[in-house]
Amino acid sequence: MYLGRVVGTLVATRKDASLVGAKLLVTQPLSLDLKPIGEAKVMVDTVGAGVGEMVIYTMGTASRNAAGKPEAAIDAAVVGIVDQMDIDRRWVEELPDTAGKGEQTFAE
Repeated sequence: MYLGRVVGTLVATRKDASLVGAKLLVTQPLSLDLKPIGEAKVMVDTVGAGVGEMVIYTMGTASRNAAGKPEAAIDAAVVGIVDQMDIDRRWVEELPDTAGKGEQTFAE
């Protein structure tokens, strides 16, 4: 799962039939420092999130399963709304951004 912030909504009157009835959100991926990383993504909302909320999202098969549509044209889904997050910075180390994705990992 990943962190993101909902930055907008998206309405598509013409779309794949598997997306009919799905609420679509534009979500900006975030680092653990809550800084934007990468490009915003369109996601199916499974939890009723709104613009401005920090969310947890998932990608791929997990997103289709969360939406209850395993055969749907879904690549990303919002699966949680973050109420609070506490990070112990002593255990977090930012890796060099060699892939342009700004990924972070936990140091051992």
